Order: sequence, then structure tokens, then C-alpha cells
Amino acid sequence: MERIHVGGMAHLWRVTRDDMSPPAILKAPIIQDGDDATAIVGFEMEQMILPLLHGPHAPKFIASGDFSRQPYIVMEHIAGESLLGCIDHAPLPIDDVVEIGVGVAHALADLHSQNVIHLDVKPSNVIRRAGGGFALIDFGLSRHDLLPDLLAEEFRLPLGTGPYLSPEQILRDRTDPRSDMFALGVMLYFLLTGVRPFGSPRQRRALARRLWRDPEPPVRHRPDCPPWLQEVILHCLEPEADKRYPTAAQLALDLAEPEQIRLTERAEKRRADSWLTARRRWWAQKFAPMRTPRSIAARRAAAPIVMAALDLGDANAALGEVLRDTVARIMAAAPGARLACVSVIKTSRLRLDSAQDEFGRNLHVRRLVEARRWAAGLGLPSAQITAHVLEASDPAAALIDFARENFVDQIVICACSGRRGGMGPVAARIGAQAPCTVTLVRPPQPAEAGAGDEVPMEPDVGLGI
Repeated sequence: MERIHVGGMAHLWRVTRDDMSPPAILKAPIIQDGDDATAIVGFEMEQMILPLLHGPHAPKFIASGDFSRQPYIVMEHIAGESLLGCIDHAPLPIDDVVEIGVGVAHALADLHSQNVIHLDVKPSNVIRRAGGGFALIDFGLSRHDLLPDLLAEEFRLPLGTGPYLSPEQILRDRTDPRSDMFALGVMLYFLLTGVRPFGSPRQRRALARRLWRDPEPPVRHRPDCPPWLQEVILHCLEPEADKRYPTAAQLALDLAEPEQIRLTERAEKRRADSWLTARRRWWAQKFAPMRTPRSIAARRAAAPIVMAALDLGDANAALGEVLRDTVARIMAAAPGARLACVSVIKTSRLRLDSAQDEFGRNLHVRRLVEARRWAAGLGLPSAQITAHVLEASDPAAALIDFARENFVDQIVICACSGRRGGMGPVAARIGAQAPCTVTLVRPPQPAEAGAGDEVPMEPDVGLGI
């Protein structure tokens, strides 16, 4: 056993056992007379939450001991570096800030999908794994939708780290996953500019200013900040939660495809909002009705990511219409949804494929234009739609990987192979293996086709079925 850290609330030890490889981390709270009871209750919450988490974005739970003897938690030792070290090097290169933003947004999307809000996102609680990817640690202030929230039940003060607290946390609302997006916005702002957007307030009155005041735009501190990155950061930092990204998955999708971000007035701002706008926010907040708690699952269901697997081209115009009708109904049922239009260029496993079509046009660009043209027929706001072209020798695997990596909630795909009636092999594999809901769309059969007749169809173009 080797002590590796002494914090204000806990000791961390590196521990090992003959049957344990690699070493693990043992966390034991520091309990002294007169200590703040939140440390004890927070440790209880972490003991309750950590065993329920799985996946690469949180440490694996191993064992725990209760308060009757010696409380402790034994968990996976994550090989990697805390983002706390980045603070000394801020401002960071823009590419590094974006990489961190995508990775932490993915981690939050995974956490939220497991009914947990972290509520203490900050550099010291984020680990960049040695093999890639990011993990969140320290769940002492977190909330699980399906467990009692002991911290909310026992304490009447805002809980969290001052510079990263969201407006709703200041109002003691611990039920909104968009609080984590606000904290991520604070972290990205700081890593980009070297300046904390709201300073380091300690008094509640100073904390409350962020209920109606927005920060100075990042470009004021970092002139080379691209407009799309300022758009994303200020979108996260909106004082009103309803104006932020509805889910971490949607935030990650934007950061991964910055050229498709729809710019608003946020991107062009050069100063914080006027005193009059802040006063209006103050007045609205003062007389706002009490917030109605909603479950994390309900919030995610209201803002899903829908993926339309496109097989485009003149030969498949009819199938594209049927697919579009289905997608339109799904999007109408969830106004907060995002649509990812995905097409696959099938590549050969052995030979080198041409990047141009028979007319000398770039095949990737052509598919991108076709996908956007198809999506335009939906009549949706451009901010709700992104287009993606994948290149892969196995189209089904590429679509499934895209869905998994981007936390897609529903895939819509035509179930016709194009050469025969019935479900095509790509659709069949996606239906069997996708990590989300799959809607298989079948085109209507011609009335003149007799029973048992094979309906002739044109070959598929996009999915290489």
C-alpha cells in the first residue's frame, strides 16, 4: 500500500493484492471532529453510485467498506493524466481544446445514459486515459436518478466548485444534466483563454451573478478563437438551461463536425450582453415559477439523435422518399431531436479505389451534397441536421460504429436490399447489432405484383449492399 494523495476530504492509496493486477486505488475519507458533514454524505453517495457505473468513462468499482468500521472504496487505477496539469499551460492550442471538449462530452453522454449527473466537472476530475479517451472521477457530489439524493435531502446550500457551478445548482436544483454542459463550457473557456469566465467567487451573492450575467466572449481574450468554437462555448454557458445544448451527445456531435455548426449571434459577439439584457434576465429569474424536476431519461428522450442511413442516387429516389417520410414523422414527434444523415462509400478490401465518379467528380463531396439535398426536403432548421459520409469496406459495421460513438438513439434505414424483396444484409445486421432503436422502412409493394412475384428493383448505390 502506497499513499499517493492527501486531499481536503480523502486520502488516496495505491493498493495491490496477489490476485489483483494492475494495482487499484483505495479512497478513504478524512473524518475528524467538527468536519463538514457533506464530506461524509458525499462519500456515501459515491459508494452508492460507483458500483452502478460501467464502461470506459468511469473507474471500475472493485470493493467498499461501510462506516461501521473503516469506510473506503477500492476502484480501478486509471492509467493516464488528470487535466489539472493543463491549467498551468493554458491557454492551450485550439486543437487540444476541441479534443478535450469532444472527449469529455462523450464521457458525459455515457454517464447521463446511465442516469447519473456528475455535478462537479472540472479539470481535476477528468482523466485522459493513456490509451485514449477520457474518464470522469470523484462522484461524491453526483446524483443518480434512481437513488435517493442524500445531499439534496440533508443540505440547503449550493454544492460544487464555485467557478464551475451552473445557475441551477446555485438555486439548489441538482436534477438537470445540462448543469454538466455548463461546467464543461467553463472548463473549455478557461483552457482556451487562460481566464475563468466567472472568476473564482466564494460568496453566494457573487455566485448568483451568473444567473443573469453572461461572460465576456472568448475572442476578447483569445483573438484567434474561431467563430464556431465561440458559438459552442457560449452555447454551453447560456444562463438559462433551456438555451443550452439539450444533451451532451448533441454537443459532442457539433464539436466533432465544426464545419457544420450553424453560427448564431453568439459567434460574432465581442462583448457580454448589455446591462438591460442582464436586468431582464434578473427580473425573469426573480419571478420565475419553481422548476419542475424531470428525469434524465425523459430529457434525453425529448432530444434524441436520429440517424438516417441513406442509400442515395437516381436509382433509389423512391426509397429515399419513403425514408424521408418516416424520418419526418420521427422528427416531428421530438422537436429537440438532431438528425445525422449518414451515407457510406463502400471501399475494396484489397484494391485502391478511385476517389472520383465516372464524371470526374469527387465521390465524397458528391455524397455529401446528395445527403444535404435529401435532408432539405424535410424542411427542418439547418441547426438540427448534419451530413456525414463514411468510407468503409464493411458498411454495416461502419454505420453501427458511428451510432455507438455518437450516442445515436434511433437508426432509420430502408429494409430492402435493392436486388430482391425483403431485408437487405446491411439492414439485417444493423437491426441485430445496433446499440439503439432501429426502424426498418419498407417501400410499398406495387399493386400489380402478384402473390409470390419478385418485385424488380434497381441496384443500391450508397451502402454497397
